[in-house]
Amino acid sequence: MAPNCDTIVSSYSQPQAFSKPPRLSSDGLKRTVSDMSFELSKEAIDIKSLTTISEVVEAKCECCGMIEECTPEYMEKVHNRFLGKWICGLCSEAVKEEMEKNGGNKEEALSSHMNTCFRFNKRDRAYPVLAQAEAMRDLLKKTRLRTKSLSPREHGPIKKGGIARSSSCIPAITKDINGVNAQ
Repeated sequence: MAPNCDTIVSSYSQPQAFSKPPRLSSDGLKRTVSDMSFELSKEAIDIKSLTTISEVVEAKCECCGMIEECTPEYMEKVHNRFLGKWICGLCSEAVKEEMEKNGGNKEEALSSHMNTCFRFNKRDRAYPVLAQAEAMRDLLKKTRLRTKSLSPREHGPIKKGGIARSSSCIPAITKDINGVNAQ
C-alpha cells in the first residue's frame, strides 16, 4: 500500500545533517617541475645570446584592405614574393590559384586579383543587388554558349525515322472503355 501524503512530507521536512569530508594531508603531494625549466635552472642563461623579438606591426593588404598583424621580417618576405606589394594570406592564396590557371605568370595573376578586389570594394559592396544581377547575367551567358554547342543541329543532319508520338493515347483508351461499358 502506498504511504499517505503526511508521511512523505514529514520525511523531507526533517533537516539532514551533512558532515564535511575529511581533509587530505599535503604530505604526499610534491611540486612538479617541467623538464625545460629544470634544464634551464641548471644552466646560466646569457641574456645577450637570446634573440630579440620583433615588434608586431599592423599591415594593410593592398588588394582587399584587410589589416593583419605581422613582424617586419614577414612583411619583407611578402614584399619580395609579390613584386613589392604587401598582400594578406588570403589574397596570396588567391594569387597562387590564379597563377596555376594562367600558367605561372605572377604579375598577371597579381594584377587580375587586384582588379577583382578593387571592383568588389568599389562597386559590389555598395550595390550588392547589381553585383548579383551581373553574376546571373554571366551565368546565363555561359549556359547559352553551352546549349549552342550541344545542339544536335550543329553536329550534322537530323536523322529521320524512329518512333514519334503524334498525339495522346488517352482518347483511344477512353473510347475502348466506353465501348466495353456500352456492350
